[in-house]
Amino acid sequence: MKRLLPVMLCAVTSFCVGQEVRLSVPCTRLTLPNGLNVILHEDHTTPTVTVNLWYRVGSAREKPGRTGFAHLFEHIMFEGSQHVAEGKFDRWLEAVGGDNNASTAEDRTNYYIMAPVNALELALFLESDRMGFLLPAMSPATVDGQRDVVKNERRQGLENQPYGMVEVIMSENMFPADHPYHWPVIGSMEDLSAASYGDVVEFFKKYYTTGNASLCVAGDIDAAKTASLVEGWFADVAGGPAPRPQTPEVAILSGERRLLYQDNVQLPRLYMSWHTPSLFSPGDAEMDLLASILSAGKNSRLYRRLVYELQIAQDVFAFQQSMDLSSLFQIVATAREGHTLGEIEKVIQEEIDRLKHHAPELRELQRAVNQREAGYLSAMENLFRKADLLNAYYTRTGNPDYFNEDLSRYRAVDPGDLQTMAQLYLKDDARLVLCVVPKGHSELASGDGKEVHPK
Repeated sequence: MKRLLPVMLCAVTSFCVGQEVRLSVPCTRLTLPNGLNVILHEDHTTPTVTVNLWYRVGSAREKPGRTGFAHLFEHIMFEGSQHVAEGKFDRWLEAVGGDNNASTAEDRTNYYIMAPVNALELALFLESDRMGFLLPAMSPATVDGQRDVVKNERRQGLENQPYGMVEVIMSENMFPADHPYHWPVIGSMEDLSAASYGDVVEFFKKYYTTGNASLCVAGDIDAAKTASLVEGWFADVAGGPAPRPQTPEVAILSGERRLLYQDNVQLPRLYMSWHTPSLFSPGDAEMDLLASILSAGKNSRLYRRLVYELQIAQDVFAFQQSMDLSSLFQIVATAREGHTLGEIEKVIQEEIDRLKHHAPELRELQRAVNQREAGYLSAMENLFRKADLLNAYYTRTGNPDYFNEDLSRYRAVDPGDLQTMAQLYLKDDARLVLCVVPKGHSELASGDGKEVHPK
């Protein structure tokens, strides 16, 4: 058995400074000879373990005309590998009380297994086999079968879902055609149909490599023994490099863009979107907190006015969609029956202008920070969530134990910072305003917008 190459040990425990909790998740990080990054975290709360694997590939690594590959592979990876026959992956895990799933986003794909700790070796075997030995079991028939599954998923989740095509409209209109975020994660029907078996094999060889992956094993484990198990199961996986970082042109909107989409919906809905700083960049945390002040909880500004006081909206929420290459700040509100999106936009604009002219009160900021911190600490009680964050932090920052640094971004913000960010990014002349209205009721929209017909 080959020796592991230890490169980092982090074993700091949580402690308090005054009233501030400093959070740390002790972990051991190792690099296998084939280049695979490994993170091990001991949590003896319950006799369970999670095996969480990140590949630094999502829809942003696709190219125009060949979209949907990353999500397609999320499906193919469960269809069997050289030593695991089709259907056995789920069957063997279910037999030992385990569970598994995966998800695809713009910048990563993750696969995870939750199981009793005595099934750790089974989980490592399954994950290593599809990493190193998927292609011998993959055939054109396998690809075609999962291609049809993904197409049906797109029909159900986007095309036949109320407001579902908004994802397509937003990505196409917020980012230029050559930008990696121009298309939806699931891809287009045309591209999925056009993809050849050779295209799919090439995508796997390029991005599903040891150098482009990070494996986290967390739970009721012994780190040293688990390191040996990981090395044993992944040692025969051929090494491969990570692809070059992406450096697309910065996406901007040079003016306000207004769009109208008539959909099979009961109530009109307003979407407002702005370009904002990428994940972990200066301003990213501030935009998170601005979103909380606007819509998190019944005391938030937009909820209080639109839903509680004026009662012209069914719901409203704001959020910072943080991504690796660029982010979007969005405000979404659904009108109540008998009210228009013009009424709603007027109130939203008033609150945006108020943020630009007056910094939020300290109590508002503190409530937003407390909400962020409480949710974060609650998530740490979930083993899967911890493992996923260890991988996320390593992938984005190089430091898997970035928990306290992440929280510190929010604790360091003052009210004046939020006013500055609102002025800098929530510009009236650099945004997309999309009105989705029931078919035949364009009068419910706000202002004049170019009608769109997404495909």
